[in-house]
Amino acid sequence: MPDSLIIDLPDDAELHVLVPSRGLAEHLEQLDPRVRAHRVDPTEGAPTGDAARAQVWVPAGGSGIPDGFLDGLPDLQLVQLMSAGAEKFAGRLPQRVVLCNARGAHTPATAEWAVAAALAAQRGIPHFTREQDAGRWSFGTEHSMVGAKVLVVGAGDIGQLIGRMLAGFDVDLTYVARTARDGVRATADLPELLPAADVVVLIVPVTDETVGMVDADFLAAMKDGALLVNAARGVVVDTDALLAELTSGRLRAALDVTEPEPLPEGHPLWSAPGLLLTPHVAGAVPDTNARAAAAVADQLQRVLAGQPLVNVVDAY
Repeated sequence: MPDSLIIDLPDDAELHVLVPSRGLAEHLEQLDPRVRAHRVDPTEGAPTGDAARAQVWVPAGGSGIPDGFLDGLPDLQLVQLMSAGAEKFAGRLPQRVVLCNARGAHTPATAEWAVAAALAAQRGIPHFTREQDAGRWSFGTEHSMVGAKVLVVGAGDIGQLIGRMLAGFDVDLTYVARTARDGVRATADLPELLPAADVVVLIVPVTDETVGMVDADFLAAMKDGALLVNAARGVVVDTDALLAELTSGRLRAALDVTEPEPLPEGHPLWSAPGLLLTPHVAGAVPDTNARAAAAVADQLQRVLAGQPLVNVVDAY
């Protein structure tokens, strides 16, 4: 991948951008008179008219690439995501097209969810909430976060922020990433680290190495009563293996993401014991959309100024 990537846009050329909403279109057109934003729904087919001249596509969050959509965009040079996760696009774009994400836009909210879910699960809040609904005063002693041994698997922006948020609980925290570096252990060390961890937080990107990394062996290495927190993607965890551990009562979990997703009616995860489950809402706070829009705007300003792109995920 080149050290720096610049979109070729002549000084007097218009910048046509495909966007998922009218509000984002209006916001981006205020950046510069040369910006022409077109609201499109990719599921309705390839763009027509001026929209077909687009050099930039900003997909809706969670969307993919409909068949034939890119065929109608011969001038496309950049796909700018509004999310950090890029697995639905990486490796699937024409060679002329650069893929960038909105790194940082979801960082505060996702880190907050991971910490909130871990705390709630440790203190038994889901259980006590159900008891409240049933009108039962059910005293019980639960786990604690204070002084816990915590593994954060994924040492990027979100993982680092999770660590800072947990610092006030005097946790014994270890970061784990694909390769070791100062203050970070390698994933190859997980068999050594997992048996001592009280809480394991997953915040890794989806790659060939991370899909299914939390398998039966990974879970078996975790200590009895430990908590698994998944704020990454559902495919990182082997669902059947996790269900077996939850059903036995040996492990507990807090999940914002599942495989499959959305979780279908009747799926055994709905009733699994020891599980706190939320419907992929870690990043869903009021400020997230504004931060994502700001990331898109910043990238377009770079394009207009002839400056190198940031947050490049995949490039020719």
